Amino acid sequence: MTNNNPINPITEDDIANYLANTPDFFTRHAQLLSTVQLTSPHGNRAVSLQERQAEMLREKIRALEHRLMDMVRNGNENLIIADRLHRWACRLFQVQSARALPRAIVDEIRAHFIVPQVAIKVWDVSSLYGDENFAQGVSDDACTFASSLTQPYCGINSGFEAVNWLDDTAMAMSVAFIPLRDAPDNATGPAFGMLVLASPDPQRFQGGMGTDFLERIAEVSSAALSRLRVE
Repeated sequence: MTNNNPINPITEDDIANYLANTPDFFTRHAQLLSTVQLTSPHGNRAVSLQERQAEMLREKIRALEHRLMDMVRNGNENLIIADRLHRWACRLFQVQSARALPRAIVDEIRAHFIVPQVAIKVWDVSSLYGDENFAQGVSDDACTFASSLTQPYCGINSGFEAVNWLDDTAMAMSVAFIPLRDAPDNATGPAFGMLVLASPDPQRFQGGMGTDFLERIAEVSSAALSRLRVE
């Protein structure tokens, strides 16, 4: 590669473009591969091209190993949560009294999922349960808010009204609101209840976190609580 124009000298980009577009260059000049020296990323010493390539390959392998470890860890965590969800659902099947279901849902979520605070409210219930605590103290705004959620909401406590359903609002730094519906697969249908989960850890329920398991909790809870809505 030559450049006889002194006004436009050869640049590094020219060299890089030439090598990129001349793949057989090092085939014709194989001796250069053993003489090329690069700066090591682990110090100022010079290393051969082959050694630098080997180091880059090791770095890629380490990155892939870390990703694999993360995948295994996440998979194990999901298995644990799935097992807890299964045991929680089985426990609800054992509750014979419809009146006791809301309290059982709250207590079992606390126990199986280690959630510090849990509350539940259900509205439009049968007149048999209209005087129960779980059917009292719900404003129209709270009902509208629950129906507006197309999926569980997770985030910091910004003074939501439903947080007042909890025993200790001051310790509700992060919250999850889980709407309950007659048809859980209809995310735009009206809600007949809502679960509130809260933690003093601001990172426990984060905006943008996955909500798959919370949606499963909503489906199971909604199905169980349907007994409260039958006259």
